[in-house]
Amino acid sequence: MTKEEILQQLNDIFRRVLNNKLTLTYDMSAKDVDGWDSMTNLMLIGEIEKHYDIHFKMREIVKLANVGELCDTILKKIA
Repeated sequence: MTKEEILQQLNDIFRRVLNNKLTLTYDMSAKDVDGWDSMTNLMLIGEIEKHYDIHFKMREIVKLANVGELCDTILKKIA
């Protein structure tokens, strides 16, 4: 799986959870997306973990600065 494929899948997850027709980019973060707050972040992480059958540690989540870093972390976990 490539980083681009993960971005496309994340885009679908974000659209579903946030009920928003956004298009994610690697440099986007919570401050760039309406409705992406701490509560929806928990929902997003839960959906991502379920989709990829992975688990994030709290320190991993806190360190993520943007969608690109999220894609990189997912790539490492599924490799």
